[in-house]
Amino acid sequence: MKVYVGADHAGFELKDFIALSLGRADVTVVDVGTNGPDSVDYPVYAFKVAKAVAGGQAERGILVCGSGIGMSIAANRVAGVRAVNGCGTFEARMSRRHNDSNVLCLGARFIGVDLALEIVREWLAEPFEGGRHKRRVDLMDNPPD
Repeated sequence: MKVYVGADHAGFELKDFIALSLGRADVTVVDVGTNGPDSVDYPVYAFKVAKAVAGGQAERGILVCGSGIGMSIAANRVAGVRAVNGCGTFEARMSRRHNDSNVLCLGARFIGVDLALEIVREWLAEPFEGGRHKRRVDLMDNPPD
């Protein structure tokens, strides 16, 4: 699996831990930055990851900022992206199972490394159920008038 990761200044340390963990699990990781504490604009990184996922360069994307909220809002502006702010393992699993989420956003100021890694593991492992949920996901990509 190929996963793009990105973060702003508030999330770069957690992003680095996640990227390292994924690399050890034989996941191909593309890190689009940022890589330091200097203030940056989170939408830049959200769009890099979201466009890679929407364009097929990555199967999934992971974004980290202070709360996960800004990254989620920005990533969801890209057609074909279904970004979720994953605060816990249940939300992460259900977002995959029922919504076929393809970008996971995390809040570095709200969750620690251990929980973040658990959320990522479960999110990556959870399949999409399809069935009635596929119809609903299709509606998100092609809204009715």
